[in-house]
Amino acid sequence: MASKLKGGKTPPRLFEDLSFYNPQCLPPNSYNILTEAALQFDTSATQKPPKKLVKKGCRHKWALKSEQCDHIELDSRPGSSSLYTAAALCMLCRCHIELTIDFNGEGAGAVPCPKEDAPLHHFIYSRDEHCGLFRVQDGVNAGSWMDTQRFSCSSLSCSARLTIRMRSPIVTSEWEALLLDKSLIKSRAQKAISDEPSRFEGHAIPSPIEVVGNLRTYIRNAMTSHEERRIPSNNKKWLLCFGEPCADLLKHIGFSRTEDGWFPPRPDVSATVPLTNPLNILLNDVENELAVLLNLQPDNERHMAKVHVPLHPAMAEFERILGSKGYKRSTASRTVDLTQEDQEPEHPFYAGLGSTMDFHDELICFTYERQIASDTENAPYYLECLQGIAEGRGSEDLQTKVAIEASSGKFSVRDLREAYQSLGLDIRSLFYDDDTVIGSFQSRIADAPRQEPDLRRALYMIGEHRKSVRIQHVASNDVKTYEQALSWLGATDDMVDEFLVSMYGVKVHESPANEELARQCMVLIAEQRKSTGLKAWLETGQLGEMEMDFGQAYTRLGIGDRTIDDDLVITSYNINMQETPSQIKDLKRALAAIAKSRNSFYLQSFLDSSASERKVSEWPVGLENIGNTCYLNSLLQFYFTVKPLRDLVLNFDQYKMQLDDSAFYKKQVGSRKVSKKEVERAQRFVYELQKLFQSMITIPDDKVTPEQELARLTLISASGEESFRRKSILSTHRPSLGDINGQPVLGPLPASPDFIASVDTVMSNNSISNPDHCCAPNTRSEEEVSSDDTLVETPALDVKADNDLMILDSVEKEQQQVQLAEDKENFAPTTVEIPRSKTPDRTLGPIVELSPLQAITEEGPQSPLRQINGGRIPSELSTQTVTAFPAPPNRPPPVPPRNKPDESKRAIQQEVEIGAQQDVTEVIANVLFQLQCAIRPENIDDSGEQIDQIKTLFFAKQKSYITNDRGEIRSNEEFVTDIKVDVASGPRDIYAALDGAFDVQEVEVGGSLEPQYAAISQLPPVLQILVQRAQFDPETKRPFKSNNHLELKETIYMDRYMDSSDSDLAQRRQACWAWKKDLAKLDTRRTELTKTEMDMDMPAILSSAAEYLRQCTSDESGDPIEVEPELLASLEKASSKATAELSEIEEQMKTLSTNINSQFADLRKLPYRLHSVFIHRGMVNSGHYWIYIYDFVNSMWRKYNDGYVTEVTETKVIFEAEQSTRPATPYFLVYVRDDLRSDLVESVCRDVAEVRRPQEDTVMADDETGTTELLKLSHDLQPAEGHAQAIDDLWGSGGRASQAHFW
Repeated sequence: MASKLKGGKTPPRLFEDLSFYNPQCLPPNSYNILTEAALQFDTSATQKPPKKLVKKGCRHKWALKSEQCDHIELDSRPGSSSLYTAAALCMLCRCHIELTIDFNGEGAGAVPCPKEDAPLHHFIYSRDEHCGLFRVQDGVNAGSWMDTQRFSCSSLSCSARLTIRMRSPIVTSEWEALLLDKSLIKSRAQKAISDEPSRFEGHAIPSPIEVVGNLRTYIRNAMTSHEERRIPSNNKKWLLCFGEPCADLLKHIGFSRTEDGWFPPRPDVSATVPLTNPLNILLNDVENELAVLLNLQPDNERHMAKVHVPLHPAMAEFERILGSKGYKRSTASRTVDLTQEDQEPEHPFYAGLGSTMDFHDELICFTYERQIASDTENAPYYLECLQGIAEGRGSEDLQTKVAIEASSGKFSVRDLREAYQSLGLDIRSLFYDDDTVIGSFQSRIADAPRQEPDLRRALYMIGEHRKSVRIQHVASNDVKTYEQALSWLGATDDMVDEFLVSMYGVKVHESPANEELARQCMVLIAEQRKSTGLKAWLETGQLGEMEMDFGQAYTRLGIGDRTIDDDLVITSYNINMQETPSQIKDLKRALAAIAKSRNSFYLQSFLDSSASERKVSEWPVGLENIGNTCYLNSLLQFYFTVKPLRDLVLNFDQYKMQLDDSAFYKKQVGSRKVSKKEVERAQRFVYELQKLFQSMITIPDDKVTPEQELARLTLISASGEESFRRKSILSTHRPSLGDINGQPVLGPLPASPDFIASVDTVMSNNSISNPDHCCAPNTRSEEEVSSDDTLVETPALDVKADNDLMILDSVEKEQQQVQLAEDKENFAPTTVEIPRSKTPDRTLGPIVELSPLQAITEEGPQSPLRQINGGRIPSELSTQTVTAFPAPPNRPPPVPPRNKPDESKRAIQQEVEIGAQQDVTEVIANVLFQLQCAIRPENIDDSGEQIDQIKTLFFAKQKSYITNDRGEIRSNEEFVTDIKVDVASGPRDIYAALDGAFDVQEVEVGGSLEPQYAAISQLPPVLQILVQRAQFDPETKRPFKSNNHLELKETIYMDRYMDSSDSDLAQRRQACWAWKKDLAKLDTRRTELTKTEMDMDMPAILSSAAEYLRQCTSDESGDPIEVEPELLASLEKASSKATAELSEIEEQMKTLSTNINSQFADLRKLPYRLHSVFIHRGMVNSGHYWIYIYDFVNSMWRKYNDGYVTEVTETKVIFEAEQSTRPATPYFLVYVRDDLRSDLVESVCRDVAEVRRPQEDTVMADDETGTTELLKLSHDLQPAEGHAQAIDDLWGSGGRASQAHFW
């Protein structure tokens, strides 16, 4: 039953464990005394507490390396940016240790430990990729090691992070022998003497102390002397002490060798403490190690050599930087020498609490509280530690603490062990389930009914320890919650009401005395589920009309994850509706139950709209997602509602650029010439768009699937297409996810740097930054999943001449349907995929020549499949009589032929997938460029730029002004497709955002700052606004999406932004800019007064300081502090002054804001109405798009979410901020001129006729009546005269003819 402890350690405990820590001696996967919490000590075993023994390694005694330490002042407190370091080495094994505590970490950090409520740090091990033991395997440092471990303080208001680094000695055992082994020293010295006996006559062989002392002197001189001295190669002392055998050691520590001698190391002698230069640190480490070696020599030898190298203990410095110096100790510990080896061993309970045996009772209580806060799971063991220490010390205070804990319902391992024993169970067993525990309890009660209260307390204790709600409920014999009611009945949340009634009957039959409790359970369940059936049963004994339980509802719709978005719930509902239309009533009950459980207005609105059964001819169609193209669908829906653009596309031949036209060779779009190839490609794009628009008007269905060719031409620019073609030549194939019937299944893939195609640069002045890449895989939210679909089309069923039927196994079909509902994007297309309406692929002709019925008839069948009895059969066979199936064959059927992959389609799929990674705004630039390329110009401006219907409709002219230091004004005018606004600094309304695009700002020109502002010289009828949400974090070096709210307005007035010679408008702008500058200064000052490191504003800080000093002057302890009265008065005065300043700042800011907001309120000659809002939910590189479009005719907003178009009944989803961590945010807005809105936009454009399908064996013959009716329908669809005239006024001559052609 014992689990691994996860608590922390106080600094004294950490120091104690550190003295036994030898990482190089630690076997793999063994207990780590430093990083792991103490092992649980089993008091039930008949054993004494273990004595801590060092079987391998060293019990360290640390000596300070003062030149590598931060020497902080006494009683100084760390700040939020403090970083302290203390370094030492062991006086026995010479391993080095460095303690670094950094207060610039995560957490509030306002009041670092120690403090009143946390007298010591409480460190929790924080492992990261840098932690652990690193060994050097080869080279000159082979065999050396370094161990790094990290800890963080558990206090919420302390940001301290502790790093402990321990490393091996620099002087290895081999080099140590060279310096200390007398035989090796004698050998070196005798060789030197024998080589030149006359020179060394009278010289004795040096002792180990002399050898080590001489090397230490050389190093010390090198670190302190500015003069570089060479050691001759024939230096007698050098040859006697070191010679050639010590060359490797000397080179390793920085000595360099020449032909005539040695040069000592060359450190930075001007370096200050603490040392940071690597060579200085190396030499200091070696010097300290040599000092340790000298101190380890026999006392008599050191006395004879008169060598005394003091080493200072490091513990005081360790305690100082970790804030534990002078911590409160117990009275007994002050009379005991804790450094003696033979003292009484420390009980494991102290280590369990992360403390040491010298802690005062108050610190014991503190460590207990920190342990249970950090490791709640093992709270019983920590309470047992507290019990044991209280009993061992005989401490009344600790025993009182134990009693308080017990009275609050807490229990120790000892209490838990006794509880198990009272039920005849062993706490150490891992095989007891809840039934066993409850059964043992019930049998004990039957044997000893008088002990029931004690047994129930024991059972409750066991249930709480096991976190078993069921056991706790049995122990309490009380039911108050829905979960308790289910547990008491032995039921689960997914059980239907009918089964719960049966469970109730079983319980009452087993124990009639509990009938009232059982009924109480049923009441709680009925109220929680809001079940009318159960409520009726409680009143009458009969189940009424049963509402479906929401758990059963999710199961009915095949939804495993109950956290999915509402849109995906509707997707699953529609899939089931198409698969089993006969069960529509049951499916609606399921959807209603989910809507009720979620309290979802959106789902309820969907049910209500489904119940209304809108006519297809009166509602816009949705666009199916063909693979990460939710943004493409949003864009196409927007373009379709723009009447002049829709008219141009549907009547493209009237506007088409003729390739043999002489003006073609002067055609200039986006400030550059366009090629014939680009024009041809653009015209293919418009024809594909024309096919889609025609289908959106005439199709008798509620959704259309865009063609992949249209997606490719829309998403990928001409330059991007060429880049892809070049890449396809270099790469022979692309990895796929497999194949179905020979067709590749690619699915959405992440962007490859080699494949990404950028938007054509011909519109550089209109290029759009990419705030939110759409639908990146692996980071999808619920909304993302709801619109992701595969790009691969459903393979057609191979129908043979003998009319063999292809029937799927029912189990396989069910599995595929469930997978389709739960993983719509990655599910490979099969013969059971739901048929979807396709854009008709037919030869284009003037729509005026065809009636709606003829157009639909010529389109052909929508799908080769129809559903009969749950299976799929070819539509050609649907009229045949299906008789009994033949007997099963005695051999497997032949493998059906597989279609070979169509390489052209595969290339298109790959291009669409690459283009799918473009942003909507990039696609807009590509679409507008292609539309301009495809049509002939209406005019040419002075720069040679083509002026056409697209330029007139969407492009604004923006003029920027720059004033130099001589007062000279320069201006530049350019076409722009949108106005870019920013919300990075915080939420704002649309006017504040637009101001940012036109207000004056300083720009660097030629090394000097010059003021620049912009104005609009020409407004387009359709005004587009881009909300720049992609931002860059300079600290993390990563982009992120700003989700700040942008408050939209249904009508905006653009007068204030126009380029005008009106002096009054210029003066208003100048005044407004000055107010905004003053407002920014006031906001900065307010921040200084309100945002402090102490989470209090400046007046509160000053007032609190005065109050604290006032209390100090009247200290009841009898030791008051004298405080000058003038100081208290000054603090109070400063607090009042700061309060008054804050109040004045608030008033001034309020006045300035009012002035700014009302400065242009009377300018209302250029109103624009909000028409479309592109929405994105997700992160900077992933997410989902949809669009809201306003219908001015029917006065309603609609949501276009891929294949679903629904009415928005609560406009707050558009105009109010969503309270979410990843809210849906507008990032592209479209406003239209208010006086032209009826001519510019039209949300519903449908021309659908009901198709009368012939009965079997019936021949449809033409008759006069039918023809007359069709002609009458065509006549009824003629536009009103005034409507056509308005289009003429907008586009000039030719508009009326094109409109007539459309109709």
